[in-house]
Amino acid sequence: MKIEVVTLFPGFFTSPLGTSMVARAQSQGLAQIAVHDLRAFSADQHHTVDDSPYGGGGGMVIKPEPVARAWEALELGKGRCIYLSADGVPFDQRLAIELSLAPHLVLLCGHYKGVDERIRQRHIDQEVSVGDYVLTGGEPAALILIDAVVRLIPGVLGNFSSALEDSFQEDLLDCPWYTRPAVFAGQAVPEVLLSGDHQQVRAWRRREALRRTFERRPDLLARATLDEEEQRLVAQWRRAQPGPTEKS
Repeated sequence: MKIEVVTLFPGFFTSPLGTSMVARAQSQGLAQIAVHDLRAFSADQHHTVDDSPYGGGGGMVIKPEPVARAWEALELGKGRCIYLSADGVPFDQRLAIELSLAPHLVLLCGHYKGVDERIRQRHIDQEVSVGDYVLTGGEPAALILIDAVVRLIPGVLGNFSSALEDSFQEDLLDCPWYTRPAVFAGQAVPEVLLSGDHQQVRAWRRREALRRTFERRPDLLARATLDEEEQRLVAQWRRAQPGPTEKS
């Protein structure tokens, strides 16, 4: 897979792309990742890439001219071009799997107040959002997308089929909780974790993760795959919740 990133801050990617799984994928030839400095395609000595939005208003937007030059010089239009944007489609595991099947991805990192609308219309195939919050730019979002997609490339992880079966909800329900026998904040590790019975340990971890998800993110349980016993537990916890306080 080939991934190209167009950004105003190429240094942002130096350490993350040279670390851990993403670095291993590149060293094994499973992923080719290139980062391009958009300022290199500006037309003036100050490397200007932004301008006031047409019609006025606060903030600046990325101009279409540098982007057009980059797309032409680097032939980026041959790839699937994605703009990381707060108003894009939500990025989830299903989309990560879909993008991992593409041979060539191009990621445009926005900045300032966004990009000129002509950039979206002429050069972008898809707009993607990594969450309902505001970032300083598209660079952190691009790293999230790269990490989620690269791990799905066959050969990057030891078990490819396991990677494909991963889901956000299941990850929440399979967290390790404890890593070694210890006393944490005055509380001893539960005896089951010291029993050596791996089946019981897995069951305990799953049950405790289920409880934590119910307490913190109950909305996720509607999409999680639960067996009959787990459904019974969730129903029991719901019945135990205090009802709304009646006003006198």
